[in-house]
Amino acid sequence: MKCATIKEGMECVFMRSKGCTFNGGACNKVVEQCEGCGKILENSYGRYCQVSPDPASKWLRGRCNLSTHMQATGAPSITHKQVNPLKASKRNARGMA
Repeated sequence: MKCATIKEGMECVFMRSKGCTFNGGACNKVVEQCEGCGKILENSYGRYCQVSPDPASKWLRGRCNLSTHMQATGAPSITHKQVNPLKASKRNARGMA
C-alpha cells in the first residue's frame, strides 16, 4: 500500500487502511552513519531512508546491508592457486607443464 504519512506515494509494507503500523506510527529519521547514502529521501518532514523504516537498527551489527556509500568487505581474494601435487607430477610426466 502507498504511504500516506512521511514517504507519500511510496510503497510501504507498514501502511494499512487505518494508517501506519510501524512502531510509533511513522518512519524514523536517518542516523549519522547514513550520511552520503543514495537512498536518503529528503522532504518537508526531514531526511528518511527510502528502504528501511528504522535506519538505526540496520547499523547495530556493523555496516548497513542496504547502504550505497560504503564499500562491501568481501572475502580476501586468493592470489596463490593450490596445486594438487599428484596431478602436477602426472602433467609434468606427459609434458603438459
